[in-house]
Amino acid sequence: MWSRFVRLPVLLVTMTLSVAVTQASAQSAGKDAAAKGAPAPAAKAPASGAPGGPVEAPRISRPGLFFKEEWKLAPKGGEYPVNAESNDNPNLEMTLYVPAGEVSILGKPGDENNPVHVWTGLCTSPCALAFKDKEHFADLTGLGRIRWNTKTSGFHQIRPIVKLADGTWYVADHADASPRDWLVSEISLADVRWLKLDITRVVTQGLLTDKIDLTKVDEIGFADLTPGSGHGAGGWSDVAQVEVYGKSVAR
Repeated sequence: MWSRFVRLPVLLVTMTLSVAVTQASAQSAGKDAAAKGAPAPAAKAPASGAPGGPVEAPRISRPGLFFKEEWKLAPKGGEYPVNAESNDNPNLEMTLYVPAGEVSILGKPGDENNPVHVWTGLCTSPCALAFKDKEHFADLTGLGRIRWNTKTSGFHQIRPIVKLADGTWYVADHADASPRDWLVSEISLADVRWLKLDITRVVTQGLLTDKIDLTKVDEIGFADLTPGSGHGAGGWSDVAQVEVYGKSVAR
């Protein structure tokens, strides 16, 4: 009987130790499971441009100034027909396309209210004027653009014109008109549509086309497709400084 009482405490101690070991094992297993289920450290994103990384769109750089024309007034000033001496850029050849009448030059150097400019009021037909770089074509693709200072009267508008390397002329559907005051504006040539232009009569032909080959432009200028009304308010266009931005391509 005494042996039974001795064995009973031993059995209780053994059971207690067994339970303690079981609980410790369960806690350890729970920790391991939690560790396995923990989110892994975030992986570093691949550097831009690296394999599998984000792809950046290629940048299109703005082209530099291809030419600038600011006109040259004779020392006596006044108003008179545009001639070869009216061109102030020695790198350019200037050509008038005036079926009837004349384009005049006038203004005052340094006067922002009346800058030196050409005027279409005495054109009795549609008229145009264009410039040609003596040694280079202009590549006007991408961000090629024209920037000019204009003023108009009536319903007159100024439109860009280009002559391509194959001799074809086009006039843009974009037009600038500013009856109230002189306005400096820019035209992105990638955003305009074009009509063929009969340059001998300065009239449009055919249907609009979305894209033309601007990689080699021979001449660049502007057209007023409405005959002028003469002096006074009514109908004419003024064009002061003209800037063309594009890449040079050797002829």
